Amino acid sequence: MKNHDDPSGYWRANVRLILGCLVVWALCSYGFAILLRPLLAGIAIGGTDLGFWFAQQGSIAIFIIIIFFYAWRMNKLDKQYGLDEE
Repeated sequence: MKNHDDPSGYWRANVRLILGCLVVWALCSYGFAILLRPLLAGIAIGGTDLGFWFAQQGSIAIFIIIIFFYAWRMNKLDKQYGLDEE
């Protein structure tokens, strides 16, 4: 499906994807590590509580996963709008 005539649709989808990725990253790095840490204190992972894990390693791991997800999803979006580099 080629949508060459709708560049604004491409950018809307791109910005929506970016905002979604940022929300997930903020939830994991700020929400789980700081705001929800007391709720996660009873869950042990790697010798420490889950809230501390999110603060130290989890937010970085989630960020790396988001990078790969964003690249995969943008490739699909580029193909959808006929902008892929085959």
